[in-house]
Amino acid sequence: MAQIFHRSANTIARLSIIAVVVIVSLVLWAGLELQRSPYATWQGVAQAQPVPFSHQHHNAGDGIDCRYCHTSVEKSSFAGIPPTKTCMNCHSQIWTNAPMLEPVRESWRTGKSLEWTRVNYLPDYVYFNHSIHIAKGVGCYSCHGPVNKMPLMYAAYSLRMEWCLNCHRAPEKFLRPREQVFNMNYVEPSKDNPVTLSDGRSFSDQIELGNALKHSYNVRTVEDITSCSTCHR
Repeated sequence: MAQIFHRSANTIARLSIIAVVVIVSLVLWAGLELQRSPYATWQGVAQAQPVPFSHQHHNAGDGIDCRYCHTSVEKSSFAGIPPTKTCMNCHSQIWTNAPMLEPVRESWRTGKSLEWTRVNYLPDYVYFNHSIHIAKGVGCYSCHGPVNKMPLMYAAYSLRMEWCLNCHRAPEKFLRPREQVFNMNYVEPSKDNPVTLSDGRSFSDQIELGNALKHSYNVRTVEDITSCSTCHR
């Protein structure tokens, strides 16, 4: 019986199988990279807002503490968005005719809240509590980045699970004294810049400081804070 396929068909078949494997792998890799990219996470991308609010101006320039606007951050899972009244405490006296602040004035006149675009987003199935992180000495900077240098707010980090786990697996790298949680200019301890706690102990190394604070603030064990049920409830 005559041979149906030419001998070259064997080579073509092998190359086809290899090509399919390579193409499928590339597609999967591209999908994963896309999912981690700013296109999906919006990391580093300033969001359009009804008013171009500058944290750099209000925090670094005017020295307004985070808690003046985010009033529930120390006692609630949510940091809180300030009502229009908070804005008008100042802007009923200054910049009263600034065109960019007309949405604020209209909100005040009508009683309709401004609709801000959420910048740091977590899925609904993720449980995050601001108050517990603050109580354990996690600074605003650790999750939100250099907010005091942001003319327009953007997500400094991806907030993906692997990013959160980097901290949960080694919290001593990120803890700071509670009184420094809201200090955006806080510098980690070093030989030239030791950090002294309220009890008089001084540290020139972040890991040593972090381990001491883990004990003082009763930070749960790594096994506890990396348990699935800690964040997925």
